[in-house]
Amino acid sequence: MATPIIGVTPLWDDKLQSVWMLSEYMDAIRAAGGIPVVLPLKADKAEIRQMVSTFDGFLFTGGQDVNACPERWTLESALLDSALEADKPVFGICRGLQFINAALGGTLWQDLPTERPTDLLHRQGKPYDKPTHTVSLSGPIQKLLGKVEIPVNTLHHQAVKDLAPGLEVMAVASDGLIEAAWMRGKRFVWGVQWHPEYMFKADANSLKLFEAFINAYR
Repeated sequence: MATPIIGVTPLWDDKLQSVWMLSEYMDAIRAAGGIPVVLPLKADKAEIRQMVSTFDGFLFTGGQDVNACPERWTLESALLDSALEADKPVFGICRGLQFINAALGGTLWQDLPTERPTDLLHRQGKPYDKPTHTVSLSGPIQKLLGKVEIPVNTLHHQAVKDLAPGLEVMAVASDGLIEAAWMRGKRFVWGVQWHPEYMFKADANSLKLFEAFINAYR
Protein backbone atom coordinates (compact mmCIF):
# COMPACT_ATOMS: atom_id res chain seq x y z
CA MET A 1 0.00 0.00 0.00
CA ALA A 2 1.28 3.46 -0.89
CA THR A 3 2.63 5.71 1.84
CA PRO A 4 0.05 8.32 2.92
CA ILE A 5 0.82 11.86 1.77
CA ILE A 6 -0.13 14.51 4.32
CA GLY A 7 -0.78 18.15 3.49
CA VAL A 8 0.62 20.46 6.18
CA THR A 9 -0.83 23.96 6.52
CA PRO A 10 1.89 26.61 6.27
CA LEU A 11 3.24 28.88 8.97
CA TRP A 12 3.56 32.57 8.10
CA ASP A 13 6.25 35.04 9.12
CA ASP A 14 4.76 38.51 8.76
CA LYS A 15 8.07 40.29 9.35
CA LEU A 16 9.89 38.34 6.63
CA GLN A 17 6.75 37.94 4.48
CA SER A 18 7.57 34.28 4.05
CA VAL A 19 6.03 30.83 4.40
CA TRP A 20 7.97 28.53 6.71
CA MET A 21 7.67 25.27 8.63
CA LEU A 22 8.92 23.72 11.87
CA SER A 23 10.84 20.51 11.24
CA GLU A 24 9.13 18.81 14.20
CA TYR A 25 5.80 18.58 12.34
CA MET A 26 7.49 17.04 9.33
CA ASP A 27 9.59 14.65 11.41
CA ALA A 28 6.59 13.44 13.42
CA ILE A 29 4.59 12.69 10.27
CA ARG A 30 7.50 10.77 8.79
CA ALA A 31 8.03 8.85 12.04
CA ALA A 32 4.37 7.83 11.97
CA GLY A 33 4.64 6.54 8.41
CA GLY A 34 3.54 9.48 6.27
CA ILE A 35 5.07 11.83 3.72
CA PRO A 36 4.61 15.49 4.74
CA VAL A 37 4.12 18.23 2.13
CA VAL A 38 3.85 21.90 3.07
CA LEU A 39 0.87 23.55 1.37
CA PRO A 40 0.87 27.02 -0.26
CA LEU A 41 -0.54 29.95 1.67
CA LYS A 42 -2.85 30.89 -1.20
CA ALA A 43 -4.94 28.60 -3.40
CA ASP A 44 -8.19 28.96 -5.29
CA LYS A 45 -11.15 26.60 -4.90
CA ALA A 46 -10.15 24.39 -7.80
CA GLU A 47 -6.62 24.02 -6.43
CA ILE A 48 -7.96 23.19 -2.97
CA ARG A 49 -10.30 20.54 -4.39
CA GLN A 50 -7.35 19.02 -6.24
CA MET A 51 -5.22 19.03 -3.08
CA VAL A 52 -7.99 17.33 -1.10
CA SER A 53 -8.41 14.77 -3.86
CA THR A 54 -4.65 14.13 -4.00
CA PHE A 55 -3.58 14.10 -0.33
CA ASP A 56 -4.53 11.44 2.21
CA GLY A 57 -4.87 13.73 5.24
CA PHE A 58 -4.30 17.27 6.48
CA LEU A 59 -2.40 18.59 9.49
CA PHE A 60 -3.55 22.00 10.73
CA THR A 61 -0.49 23.38 12.47
CA GLY A 62 0.11 25.80 15.33
CA GLY A 63 1.42 29.34 14.97
CA GLN A 64 0.19 32.85 15.59
CA ASP A 65 -3.30 33.84 16.75
CA VAL A 66 -6.13 32.41 14.67
CA ASN A 67 -7.10 35.80 13.20
CA ALA A 68 -3.56 37.14 12.72
CA CYS A 69 -3.15 36.15 9.07
CA PRO A 70 -6.26 36.60 6.87
CA GLU A 71 -4.72 34.63 3.98
CA ARG A 72 -4.12 31.66 6.24
CA TRP A 73 -7.68 31.79 7.57
CA THR A 74 -9.05 31.88 4.01
CA LEU A 75 -6.93 28.94 2.91
CA GLU A 76 -7.60 26.81 5.96
CA SER A 77 -11.35 27.52 5.99
CA ALA A 78 -11.77 26.33 2.40
CA LEU A 79 -9.41 23.42 3.01
CA LEU A 80 -11.29 22.28 6.12
CA ASP A 81 -14.66 22.47 4.36
CA SER A 82 -13.39 20.43 1.44
CA ALA A 83 -11.58 17.89 3.65
CA LEU A 84 -14.67 17.34 5.78
CA GLU A 85 -16.84 16.92 2.69
CA ALA A 86 -14.42 14.33 1.32
CA ASP A 87 -14.03 12.72 4.76
CA LYS A 88 -10.26 13.03 4.69
CA PRO A 89 -8.43 12.72 8.05
CA VAL A 90 -7.84 16.06 9.78
CA PHE A 91 -5.55 16.66 12.76
CA GLY A 92 -5.28 20.05 14.46
CA ILE A 93 -2.45 20.96 16.85
CA CYS A 94 -2.65 23.95 19.24
CA ARG A 95 -3.75 26.77 16.91
CA GLY A 96 -5.04 23.99 14.66
CA LEU A 97 -7.58 22.93 17.29
CA GLN A 98 -8.51 26.56 17.92
CA PHE A 99 -8.94 27.19 14.20
CA ILE A 100 -11.12 24.11 13.64
CA ASN A 101 -13.33 25.12 16.55
CA ALA A 102 -13.66 28.73 15.37
CA ALA A 103 -14.24 27.76 11.73
CA LEU A 104 -17.06 25.42 12.75
CA GLY A 105 -18.81 28.06 14.84
CA GLY A 106 -17.21 27.80 18.27
CA THR A 107 -15.60 30.60 20.27
CA LEU A 108 -12.14 31.18 21.73
CA TRP A 109 -10.57 32.70 24.78
CA GLN A 110 -8.50 35.41 23.13
CA ASP A 111 -5.97 35.64 25.96
CA LEU A 112 -6.04 33.21 28.87
CA PRO A 113 -4.01 35.28 31.38
CA THR A 114 -6.42 38.22 31.14
CA GLU A 115 -9.73 36.51 30.30
CA ARG A 116 -9.39 33.23 32.22
CA PRO A 117 -6.66 33.49 34.84
CA THR A 118 -5.66 30.23 36.53
CA ASP A 119 -2.85 28.81 38.60
CA LEU A 120 -2.17 26.23 35.89
CA LEU A 121 0.65 27.14 33.50
CA HIS A 122 -0.50 27.10 29.87
CA ARG A 123 2.58 28.63 28.25
CA GLN A 124 5.84 26.97 29.22
CA GLY A 125 9.39 27.86 28.25
CA LYS A 126 12.01 25.62 26.75
CA PRO A 127 12.59 22.71 26.58
CA TYR A 128 9.33 22.18 24.71
CA ASP A 129 9.62 18.39 24.70
CA LYS A 130 9.04 18.19 28.48
CA PRO A 131 5.52 17.99 29.94
CA THR A 132 4.20 20.76 32.19
CA HIS A 133 0.75 19.58 33.31
CA THR A 134 -1.64 16.65 32.88
CA VAL A 135 -4.91 16.28 30.98
CA SER A 136 -7.79 13.93 31.70
CA LEU A 137 -8.86 11.83 28.71
CA SER A 138 -12.21 10.54 27.47
CA GLY A 139 -13.73 9.22 24.25
CA PRO A 140 -11.57 7.97 21.37
CA ILE A 141 -8.29 9.41 22.65
CA GLN A 142 -8.71 7.50 25.91
CA LYS A 143 -9.43 4.35 23.92
CA LEU A 144 -6.39 4.90 21.70
CA LEU A 145 -3.92 5.53 24.52
CA GLY A 146 -5.50 3.23 27.10
CA LYS A 147 -5.10 5.85 29.83
CA VAL A 148 -7.34 8.24 31.75
CA GLU A 149 -4.63 10.88 32.20
CA ILE A 150 -1.39 11.85 30.44
CA PRO A 151 1.29 14.52 30.89
CA VAL A 152 1.49 17.13 28.13
CA ASN A 153 3.48 20.21 27.17
CA THR A 154 1.79 23.58 26.67
CA LEU A 155 2.53 26.61 24.48
CA HIS A 156 -0.57 28.76 24.04
CA HIS A 157 -2.40 31.86 25.24
CA GLN A 158 -5.61 31.37 23.24
CA ALA A 159 -7.88 28.34 23.75
CA VAL A 160 -11.29 26.85 23.05
CA LYS A 161 -14.05 28.61 24.99
CA ASP A 162 -17.39 27.38 23.61
CA LEU A 163 -17.10 24.17 21.62
CA ALA A 164 -18.41 24.26 18.05
CA PRO A 165 -21.52 22.28 17.12
CA GLY A 166 -20.47 18.80 16.01
CA LEU A 167 -17.33 18.71 18.14
CA GLU A 168 -17.03 16.77 21.40
CA VAL A 169 -14.53 17.12 24.24
CA MET A 170 -12.01 14.32 24.71
CA ALA A 171 -9.45 15.94 27.04
CA VAL A 172 -9.52 18.62 29.73
CA ALA A 173 -6.88 20.20 31.97
CA SER A 174 -7.23 20.23 35.76
CA ASP A 175 -8.55 23.82 35.57
CA GLY A 176 -11.34 22.72 33.22
CA LEU A 177 -9.85 24.10 30.01
CA ILE A 178 -10.67 22.06 26.91
CA GLU A 179 -7.47 20.37 25.70
CA ALA A 180 -8.74 18.09 22.91
CA ALA A 181 -11.85 17.60 20.79
CA TRP A 182 -13.09 15.35 18.00
CA MET A 183 -15.92 15.03 15.49
CA ARG A 184 -18.16 11.99 15.62
CA GLY A 185 -19.13 10.33 12.33
CA LYS A 186 -15.95 11.25 10.45
CA ARG A 187 -12.98 9.06 9.65
CA PHE A 188 -10.65 11.19 11.78
CA VAL A 189 -11.18 14.79 12.88
CA TRP A 190 -9.16 15.37 16.05
CA GLY A 191 -7.56 18.42 17.62
CA VAL A 192 -5.25 18.71 20.62
CA GLN A 193 -4.14 21.83 22.45
CA TRP A 194 -0.68 20.53 23.32
CA HIS A 195 2.27 19.88 21.00
CA PRO A 196 2.91 16.16 20.38
CA GLU A 197 5.31 17.04 17.56
CA TYR A 198 7.83 18.19 20.18
CA MET A 199 7.40 15.08 22.33
CA PHE A 200 7.00 12.15 19.92
CA LYS A 201 10.65 11.02 19.98
CA ALA A 202 10.55 10.15 23.68
CA ASP A 203 6.81 9.95 24.36
CA ALA A 204 4.86 6.97 23.03
CA ASN A 205 1.51 8.71 23.53
CA SER A 206 2.53 11.53 21.20
CA LEU A 207 3.68 9.16 18.47
CA LYS A 208 0.44 7.17 18.77
CA LEU A 209 -1.54 10.33 18.01
CA PHE A 210 0.34 10.84 14.76
CA GLU A 211 0.08 7.15 13.87
CA ALA A 212 -3.68 7.18 14.42
CA PHE A 213 -3.94 10.22 12.15
CA ILE A 214 -1.71 8.79 9.44
CA ASN A 215 -3.42 5.38 9.46
CA ALA A 216 -6.94 6.80 9.49
CA TYR A 217 -7.03 7.22 5.70
CA ARG A 218 -6.97 3.44 5.28
